[in-house]
Amino acid sequence: METIGTWWMWAGFFGIVLAMLAVDLFVVGGGRQHRVSFREAATWSAVWVTVSLVFAAGLWGYLDGSLGREVANQKTLEFLTGYLIEKSLAVDNVFVWLMLFGFFAVPLELQKRVLAYGVIGAIVLRTAMIFAGVWLIAKFHWILYVFGAFLLVTGLKMWWFAEAKPDLANNPLIRWLRGHMRITDHLEGERFFVTRGEGGRLVRYATPLFLALVLVEISDVIFAVDSIPAIFAITTDPFIVLTSNVFAILGLRAMYFLLAGMADRFSLLKYGLALVLVFIGTKMLLIDLIKIPAGVSLGVVAVIIATSIVLSLRRERNEGEVEGAAATEGRGA
Repeated sequence: METIGTWWMWAGFFGIVLAMLAVDLFVVGGGRQHRVSFREAATWSAVWVTVSLVFAAGLWGYLDGSLGREVANQKTLEFLTGYLIEKSLAVDNVFVWLMLFGFFAVPLELQKRVLAYGVIGAIVLRTAMIFAGVWLIAKFHWILYVFGAFLLVTGLKMWWFAEAKPDLANNPLIRWLRGHMRITDHLEGERFFVTRGEGGRLVRYATPLFLALVLVEISDVIFAVDSIPAIFAITTDPFIVLTSNVFAILGLRAMYFLLAGMADRFSLLKYGLALVLVFIGTKMLLIDLIKIPAGVSLGVVAVIIATSIVLSLRRERNEGEVEGAAATEGRGA
């Protein structure tokens, strides 16, 4: 598979990733049980986006000087489009995490450790899946049509079940874990396992925080299966695919804490994400018939996401006005 990545570009990228991970894990939030504030999360989210844009600018500058302006523009647009798609789809993952932590009653200050493992697991998993996908596409071009059909169906299902609430109490995985492991009734701080004395011997128990971790990692797998094929509709260059994907994942913890208290305000965002998947799936199915430029794809995805956010905020405002009017009438009566 052709790629613009040289050995030193790969090395530089992985060096940046390791540095960003170190900052995210050991600097962001400070303290083991620190409760990340909205302002802090917003600041770090802006930092991660800025780093990604600086990387894109550096990539454009290098390619412009070595391979020409046309290649630089094309590859940078592909990176930005892939980044926006992956960042947008990651929002749905964040909503799932919020639901999981709510179900297990995990307070914000205890969620940090679970999210750290979740982000690291997502990076490792997606790296492996991306290289596997690149190999499959290089060997079997028709796999792109399979990816396209999968994304199209996934988008339609997401739209249809946008308002559905998963029944975690009857989740088969949770029920299996509870049936095969000793699990404490309450959280034990940030610990995943605790040891208790029973009948003169030490017995190991998992905590609800461990169950939350398992489901976070499973959700990473599910969302990787959805999002990775999407970026192959933009480019099959492994360097662009991996860098845009990983940069979108880095800083996911900060974005999670940013959205933790705002999830209800974006009630229509899931419909926007569904449309993005439908658009990308259709683009992939038509890849050998109609070549949609990366710039057009970037614009379409940006408009869909922005529109869904604006409509969500407008819907929330209208509902607030209706509730306010009803409350006023109730007091008048």
